[in-house]
Amino acid sequence: MAVIVSVANQKGGVGKTTTAVNLATALAAIGKRVLLVDLDPQSNATTGLGVYSGTMNTSYDLFVRGITLSESMVCTKIPGLSLIPASIDLVGAEIELVQTNDREKILRNSIDPYISMFDYIIIDSPPSMGILTLNALVAADGVLIPLQCEYYALEGLSYLLGSIARIKSTSNPTLQVFGVVLTMFDKRSALCLSVVNDARRHLQKIVFDSVIPRNVKIAEAPSHGKPVLLHDVKSIGSMAYMTLAREFLAKERSGVWNKN
Repeated sequence: MAVIVSVANQKGGVGKTTTAVNLATALAAIGKRVLLVDLDPQSNATTGLGVYSGTMNTSYDLFVRGITLSESMVCTKIPGLSLIPASIDLVGAEIELVQTNDREKILRNSIDPYISMFDYIIIDSPPSMGILTLNALVAADGVLIPLQCEYYALEGLSYLLGSIARIKSTSNPTLQVFGVVLTMFDKRSALCLSVVNDARRHLQKIVFDSVIPRNVKIAEAPSHGKPVLLHDVKSIGSMAYMTLAREFLAKERSGVWNKN
C-alpha cells in the first residue's frame, strides 16, 4: 500500500514544488514506484519534469470530469516515476466544485483503487488552503512541510499546523505531520541560522536533520525540464535531496510516524 505524502505550505516560494519533484525523483532512483500528483495551477511540478500538458488529461479532469487516475497518468523520463500533470484550468476548479457532494474526498476516492500500484504517492499542493489543498490533506497519510529559512516563513507555519489539526479532527483522523524540511538555507546568513535554531527548538523532532541549501543548480534545473538530480547529480542540491530521501525512508522504517 502506498504511503501518501502531501507536500504543503500556505506560503509560496518556500521550495514546495522543488521538494516534491526531487523527493519523488530520489525515491524512484532507488527503485521505488512513485506517483507525483500536481495539484498546483501553476503546474511547475509538471514542467519541472519536462512534461507539457497541452491536450492531455490533467488533475483538472480528475476533479471536474471525473476521469480515473489511470486516464490522467503519464510516464516521465525517470524510470519508476509517473505523473498526474496539472494545467491552468485548475484555477477554476474550486468554483466548479462548489455544488459537488464530498468534494474534499475527490482525490482520495480517485487514488484508492490504485493505491497498491505504488510505494509512494506525493502530492504537490497549491500555496493556499483551498479545496485542492484540502483534498491533498484528506487523501494523505502525512504532510511534509518545506520551510524557507526566513522569519515570515516560520511565523506562518503556525497557521498551517492549525489547519492540519482541524482537518485531522474533522476529515482525516489519521493525518500526521511527517516532518518539516528546512529549505533555501545559507550558512553565511545569521538570519538563516537563527531560523534553523528556532525551528529545531520549537518543533524539535519533527524537523528533518537534512537541510536543503540555496544552490544555483536547484534554481537552474526547472528551466531545463529536469529535477536537480538529473540536471547535476553531483551538485550540493542533488546531494541534499538524496540525503533527505534517505532520512525520509529511515523515519518510515523506524515506525516513528506510527507512534504519533
